[in-house]
Amino acid sequence: MYKDTNCGDPRESSVGSQITVAGWVHRRRDHGNLIFIDLRDRSGLLQVVFNPEYGDKGHDLAQSLRSEWVVQVTGKVVSRLPGAENPDLPTGQVELSATDLTVLNRSITPPFEVADDVDVDPTTRLKYRFVDLRRPKMQENLRLRHKVSHIIWDYMSEKGFTQIETPILIKSTPEGARDYVVPSRVHPGDFYALPQSPQQLKQLLMVSGVERYFQIARCFRDEDLRADRQPEHTQLDFEMSFVHQDDVMELVEDLYKNIVAETVPDGEVITPFPRLTYAEAMERFGSDKPDLRYGMELTTITETAASSDARVFQVVASSGGTIRGLVAPDCGNYGRRQTDELTEFAKSSGAQGLVFIALDVNAPSIDGLEDDHIKSPLKKFLSVDVVKKMATEMGAEPGDLMLIVAGTDKLVNTVLSNLRGEMARRLDLADPKKIAFAWVYDFPLFEWDDELKKYEPAHHVFSSPKAEHMDYLDSDPGKVIGTLWDLVCNGSEMGSGSIRIHDRDLQAKLFNIIGYTEEQIADRFGQLLTAFTYGAPPHGGMGLGLDRLVAILAGEDAIREVIAFPKTQSAFDPLFQAPSKIEEQQLDELHLRVVMPKT
Repeated sequence: MYKDTNCGDPRESSVGSQITVAGWVHRRRDHGNLIFIDLRDRSGLLQVVFNPEYGDKGHDLAQSLRSEWVVQVTGKVVSRLPGAENPDLPTGQVELSATDLTVLNRSITPPFEVADDVDVDPTTRLKYRFVDLRRPKMQENLRLRHKVSHIIWDYMSEKGFTQIETPILIKSTPEGARDYVVPSRVHPGDFYALPQSPQQLKQLLMVSGVERYFQIARCFRDEDLRADRQPEHTQLDFEMSFVHQDDVMELVEDLYKNIVAETVPDGEVITPFPRLTYAEAMERFGSDKPDLRYGMELTTITETAASSDARVFQVVASSGGTIRGLVAPDCGNYGRRQTDELTEFAKSSGAQGLVFIALDVNAPSIDGLEDDHIKSPLKKFLSVDVVKKMATEMGAEPGDLMLIVAGTDKLVNTVLSNLRGEMARRLDLADPKKIAFAWVYDFPLFEWDDELKKYEPAHHVFSSPKAEHMDYLDSDPGKVIGTLWDLVCNGSEMGSGSIRIHDRDLQAKLFNIIGYTEEQIADRFGQLLTAFTYGAPPHGGMGLGLDRLVAILAGEDAIREVIAFPKTQSAFDPLFQAPSKIEEQQLDELHLRVVMPKT
């Protein structure tokens, strides 16, 4: 070994020890007679001092050291001089008095400093990811990801699950996004697809008698990207036979509480995880993935608002729309610039506009509101009595700002949900130490697609309808509630699960409802339907995003911060310059021809 001690290990108890360390030169400081370097490895930093009294050769060589050179240093651990301690470093009470120095490798000037507080363009970071990953925070994130995976393996194994790898090259089947496809050389003109999830495979494992399967699975989706999406992601995938919805939920809740306890000791987890029906979540928060770290719940005020003289409210109400709002606490003093910003934000989410009502903090109470306590662009159309009633319904107090949106249910929920998140950001309401998991269940099984004029699965088509809703499959599929659920956390969807269909005829019926022909069903799902005729047990499970979980535990906003080699939001890899063209010979072997789109 080039070292017998990690840079982050020496403490006051190590004083007097002769050690050898190796790592990267984090920074160098030349004080003339004395040369100091901070030496870094994955465990942390150690200050090394080169004094010519303890070896001229090492001191002379230390003068040439530069950032990111790889070196080996031998010396004695000594206490730092009084006043020179660094309380911000675990090794800050000691330093290494060097006697020998060996340069193991030199580095050209790196494209950016290896430090957590350096502001670097994301594409540059990914292009030089091998440098970016040296940053302490990135090293910490990689170790956290490993620890979470280790906890999952141990927990699932103790619960009787068997880890099974499923194929990466499979048949293209619809899963809600575009497939990445792989041409076959030995079967010209045919293609494999990379799995969006192992959905059919894990159900086949249940038919196979495995009963409890899990996998930390790689999944691939060709979809538009954002901060919490990548073209390839990792999920905890599992399936259980002979279970009900509560059995699956309770297992995941116990697992996730253990993960948080072992990885974020000072994290505050709300337990037991709150359970909200889909309808309740939409009514209270306008979203099926609500952030429960703060309040500002939505209130429907359609009837009261429509009773005012405001034409905009009357038109929406008479056309079957809804009028809803939320209360931004202590924001009644917002000026024109701030309310204009909120209006533009609402418009960016699809609203025609935003109605605000500011309540003067000097009002004695809501009942004591008078005309000069109210500020609103619609003030002349809103009587004091109407404002009082709206404020009472919404739970507003003097000094608050009421934000109101009118339109269709879907539009209003989207706008107010986004506004709720924006106000929480502005008011710093989301405690970063809180980890607020919640279950959202009783989702509709189908959604009507106005463009395609047909029903689409709300989650996926393998979820079982609730028993009491079976009759609606023939008469009104839009009323069917599925035995399916989501786990959400801090405003993000962590994963979805359901009790699956295990009856061939029922599964075929759902395929028919979403418009598949018998030929399409046989081609895409024949293997699953055939398996169901050989004695399929009742079963259910989940797919839970590992990347999102680790990002939340690490306090990161984007999942690329917890993935070793992610891609940009345009699905490009700056490090390998991928995707890229392939040789003509490869195209010929695959019997492919590239036809570029006309510009």
